[in-house]
Amino acid sequence: MASFRKRGSTWQYRIKHKDPLTHEQIEVSKGGFKTKKEAQLAARQEELRLNSDLEINGGDVLLKHYLKDWLTEYKQGTVRKNTYILHERNVKTKILPYFKDIKLKDIKPLRYQKFINHLAEQGYSKRTIEIIHGTMFNALSTAVKPLKKLEENPCEGVTIPKIPKKKEKLAYINSDDISFFLKIARQDNYLYYIFFKTLLETGMRKGEAAALQRKDIDLKNNYIHINKSLDFQVKEGEERFGETKTYESERRIKISNSLAKELTAHMKYLNDNRIVFNEVYEHELDLVFCREDGKPLPKSTLFNALNRILKKSGLNKMPIHGLRHTHAVLLLESGATMKFVQERLGHKNITITSDVYSHISEKLENSSVDGYEEYMNSLLS
Repeated sequence: MASFRKRGSTWQYRIKHKDPLTHEQIEVSKGGFKTKKEAQLAARQEELRLNSDLEINGGDVLLKHYLKDWLTEYKQGTVRKNTYILHERNVKTKILPYFKDIKLKDIKPLRYQKFINHLAEQGYSKRTIEIIHGTMFNALSTAVKPLKKLEENPCEGVTIPKIPKKKEKLAYINSDDISFFLKIARQDNYLYYIFFKTLLETGMRKGEAAALQRKDIDLKNNYIHINKSLDFQVKEGEERFGETKTYESERRIKISNSLAKELTAHMKYLNDNRIVFNEVYEHELDLVFCREDGKPLPKSTLFNALNRILKKSGLNKMPIHGLRHTHAVLLLESGATMKFVQERLGHKNITITSDVYSHISEKLENSSVDGYEEYMNSLLS
């Protein structure tokens, strides 16, 4: 039951409420109303809120403490590992450095819009901002329901600024340089050669290739089954194999006869190592691409090896992901459709593929113009 009193020229209400969990008597009050009627109306709304079991003072918790609990209780173990890592990274590197020690209830729509605008001013792409916004929106939706720490989600209705797309040059190896690159790789180290060549010929992500086990390769029918990814940063006691980047990334791809032949020889190489290293060999992992003792190839070692081989080949430095881009370019140059490239690479939708690989190859541009000219000549002759 609410009580009212006048303090100076304004009115105040007081409501006594029993916490349904602790059964403690809690008093909620608010003043500053010009008339008693305004105070009565506000008190009635507050009583409705309290009776709906909205958590008392739930918004007083610090955002950083709430987000930590949200990640642990609502995300860890309930979403794909990559999704959890993305949420965790957004919280630690983008959200908390901006909001710092703010209380959950003090995140208002205008303050949140300023945060989004700040991200845009920092030069982040629209897609990156959307992903960060997705984390915050998801977290504060949980604060509204089921937790009832907030009445409304302050992230509702935010406007993400229009940001001109940056034209970034895609890193890949030109088709004319591939033969020499592989020759140098073979001279450098057989293990890196077979790993990099497989990436070039399949377009797999490095984690997908590093997770391949012998049971995943069907050399009789020339297929590779991609169904997991290797966690290069796995900690003691954690599962080494994780899920692929997206559900669409789980796929079966056809490989060439030449690659199948090399992988067949590679299986014999693995068998020889199993015999030589015997008890110290990691038999249970049964990896296709591994060190001589069967242990995974370290991410840093692969990175350094690629840089060394590129330098010896006289090619520009690029990340290992550039080999995946190279495969996509080769497919398009050979006449493959964008839809085929999408499915082979395991992209979630064709828009991603088109955005990344449109207008990237001089050969594609020249063949398109040549084809157009030939077609027009046939019409005009």
